[in-house]
Amino acid sequence: MSYIIVDVESDGPIPAEFSMVCFGAVLFDDRLDKSFYGKTKPIADRFDPDALAISGFSREQHLGIDDPKTVMESFAVWLEQRAKGRPVFVSDKTAAMIEGSAGFASSRVDG
Repeated sequence: MSYIIVDVESDGPIPAEFSMVCFGAVLFDDRLDKSFYGKTKPIADRFDPDALAISGFSREQHLGIDDPKTVMESFAVWLEQRAKGRPVFVSDKTAAMIEGSAGFASSRVDG
């Protein structure tokens, strides 16, 4: 089993109504040197400009980046080549949520 730490940026709060902008993944091992980064064009017309701004992309840039199917197929190949057994995905937001619940102040979670 391999652990894959994943960070996703999106252009809104609801997956079915908004789109992923980009994501990064790192194989959790002693070296942390195996990573993947993908950018995906929108699959929905709806977007929140404030949410999109977090990614650093404009709407025009987002519209011009890669087809999600192609990116996810490349990610699947990356996983097959690096993961041992069934991959377990871990959100990088977990630590920030734990910190927040422990009373640490944070105005935004950085990815």
